[in-house]
Amino acid sequence: MNPSALRFLCLLAATLALAACVRVNVYGDPNLAPASMPDTLRIASYNVSLYSDEAGGLVRRLQAGDDGARRVAAVLQRVRPDIVLLNEFDYVADGSAADLFQQRYLGQPQPGGGQALHYPYRYLAPVNTGVPSGLDLDRDGSVGREGRARGNDAWGYGLHPGQYGMLVLSRHPIEASRVRTFQLFRWADLPGARRPLDPETGAPWHPDETWAQLRLSSKSHWDVPVRTPRGVVHLLASHPTPPVFDGPERRNQARNADEIRLWEEYISGTGQPWLCDDAGRCGGLAADARFVLVGDLNNDPDDGAGISGAIRALINHPRMLRPPVPRSPGAEEAALAAGGANLDHRAPHAQDTADFGPEAGNLRVDYVLPSTGFEYLGGRVFWPAADDPRAPIVLGSDHRLVWADLRIR
Repeated sequence: MNPSALRFLCLLAATLALAACVRVNVYGDPNLAPASMPDTLRIASYNVSLYSDEAGGLVRRLQAGDDGARRVAAVLQRVRPDIVLLNEFDYVADGSAADLFQQRYLGQPQPGGGQALHYPYRYLAPVNTGVPSGLDLDRDGSVGREGRARGNDAWGYGLHPGQYGMLVLSRHPIEASRVRTFQLFRWADLPGARRPLDPETGAPWHPDETWAQLRLSSKSHWDVPVRTPRGVVHLLASHPTPPVFDGPERRNQARNADEIRLWEEYISGTGQPWLCDDAGRCGGLAADARFVLVGDLNNDPDDGAGISGAIRALINHPRMLRPPVPRSPGAEEAALAAGGANLDHRAPHAQDTADFGPEAGNLRVDYVLPSTGFEYLGGRVFWPAADDPRAPIVLGSDHRLVWADLRIR
């Protein structure tokens, strides 16, 4: 082969390799998913809105055939993450809801999706939403009752235990014996906790005896170790309460910020004797542990009703990798089309991950935040433009899937 031809072939091979690398990071491709690359992980977070206001309702919904679940499955089949956290997936203790979703939806090719998608490993556990506290948490003079009043007096807002739960799906083994959960962690035990105050009197909103019992996590905080081919990765999963739907005392706003700060404390080292999990093990995450923090954190660094300093502090923590903010063409298009609150937002619309309509605007609230120790290869928000054939499948939820492609160094 003459030198010119050899140079041409080398250039062609390099060009094709570069194109393949770029395509991996654009919406996902079943033929180029990281599962075919042993040293690469695609990790995602997706609030899927698969819940019901009635106990057992999600199981019935999935048994009957559900368009929202089909669309959610189609998105997952498109992006094909190796590990994904699903927020707002009702917790059902016997696993039947997860079984139905995995077998009848993910396990079957969906319209607009891709090939069937199978996860041999998963993690689900109880959450605080809908679990009665026996206390008058909203100070309306009664405990429990029905509907929203009942939800407001639960440890986390919900109309039945397990509503708005969480589910982790993984292609790699989960070390279940090493999982740490913080469902029962008391808000008052967080140093410097933002205790809600009555704005009229300046006194604490909750009586001392109530404050001493309040749980911090509105759902739960999970540290889920996943054994990958290149070592253990800790998936730090949560879904803090929205910083709205309260009164002038802004108790949900304060709780959201402190739910986020719990992770800031957790990744700061093992020397926190007050930071005890549900099994009684105390201290934070080991300094040499690799982790990816995922979830609908209900807090935008620049816009919305949350205390933005809380999410900024987490993003800028010394252990965070701080890669480029994921973007999408659909987010920008949707924000400009909706107008309303979006027109006053400071951050680029392309960074938004959820569509809350014209009153609240679209916001960046869903995150995949890798620690140092990874090489960041790319990431996106799955939000195609309106003229993209894949656009209809995102309508299964008011949130959009976010993912990052990572390689362990």
